[in-house]
Amino acid sequence: MRENAIQIIRRLGDAGYEAYLVGGCVRDQLRGVEPEDFDIATDARPDEIEAIFPRTVGVGKQFGVMMVLEGGEEYQVATFRTETGYADGRRPDEVTFCDARADAERRDFTVNGLFLDPLTDTLQDWVGGQADLTARRLCTIGDPGERFAEDHLRLLRAVRFAAQLDFQIAPETFQAVKDHAAKIANTSAERIRDELIKIFRPPHAARGLDLLRDSGLMAYVFPELLATIDSDQSPDYHPEGTVYNHIRLMLEKLPGNCDPRLPWTVLLHDIGKPATAAIGDDGRIHNYGHERIGAEMAADILQRLRFPRRQIDDIVLTVRQHMTFRNAPQMRKAKLRRMLLRPTFDLELEQHRLDCEGSHRKLDIHDYLKREQAALAAQPELIPPLVRGEDLIELGIPPGPGLGSLIEAIRDRQLAEEFTSREQALAWAKENTVQ
Repeated sequence: MRENAIQIIRRLGDAGYEAYLVGGCVRDQLRGVEPEDFDIATDARPDEIEAIFPRTVGVGKQFGVMMVLEGGEEYQVATFRTETGYADGRRPDEVTFCDARADAERRDFTVNGLFLDPLTDTLQDWVGGQADLTARRLCTIGDPGERFAEDHLRLLRAVRFAAQLDFQIAPETFQAVKDHAAKIANTSAERIRDELIKIFRPPHAARGLDLLRDSGLMAYVFPELLATIDSDQSPDYHPEGTVYNHIRLMLEKLPGNCDPRLPWTVLLHDIGKPATAAIGDDGRIHNYGHERIGAEMAADILQRLRFPRRQIDDIVLTVRQHMTFRNAPQMRKAKLRRMLLRPTFDLELEQHRLDCEGSHRKLDIHDYLKREQAALAAQPELIPPLVRGEDLIELGIPPGPGLGSLIEAIRDRQLAEEFTSREQALAWAKENTVQ
């Protein structure tokens, strides 16, 4: 991707235009990290960019932003610009094309305001970004209040960059985040969701959680988590203390490149505990039914954040089922194997492992389930159902609730290894059908 980006800059230069790599790709390169994408800024206007490159898309042409397709990849190529008037706290009311320095000075954070000419390896730093990179400090360019007023999402981006880069937020910048935190509520749910997804990626998810709390943003983007901060748990099972501490420990232990649903099952699995906390006759704190309440809350939260329907269903199911794992060794074989065959089981099992690692650290049930899962995988004949509804209808069994119950009963007996062939299943169905 870097070579393609350099080729774009070279072609712009050959046409007489100034062009630089900008933003995160420069920041990451200076940190010794391979950039995920490469953005380019230039004094070429959108129509001039279209004339130079055969494949372009005007994704934000009115703002000077073009997408150039090169070598099968997409590259954002933007004209140097200044912006004024942000009535909606997101988009500028007016864009004026300008020079490179003015473009750098209108960006969000100093570490994102560095411009690099890869043809000469010349770095342009008009905003003090190099010093902040060295100091591992996140600081806005210019007045923090003005930068956050221009785009309210920058409040969350401050948290995300500080967590992701493991930087400290400069005191003036962090105070401005706190002062303006309520404005994040004016940002669309989709933009908030996308930032939260990045904040809760490993390995910086736990720090992201703390920064959301300390900045005051949690109250506006994920208020349900506030109740977990002081929600105590029984020390017999949770020596780590509060529900918040438990969630935080689990986030710390998220594996790299984990299932993207996993951070959200961690965040939401005990979200119902504060509402269900009670002292029992034994003097211990109990949270009976928290998985059911939590599943309802999780559905509301994920819908509010506009998550895709399939992800909502999978995460909510994992929240609802997470307490059933403790009963796994006592389950009937058929019931256990049904659980093992759930499409979400691998997600549920990893959630359970983290749940244990973030509390009592006993992995006996996790290890038991891993063994049972391997044993089931070694018996592939058990996995596809022996009979389906149409097979039973051909036997003369009418459609209806009775048919469904019969299919479930056959499946249970198959998983319990009471019969192993289609013929046995059909014979049993004939014998057990009420005419």
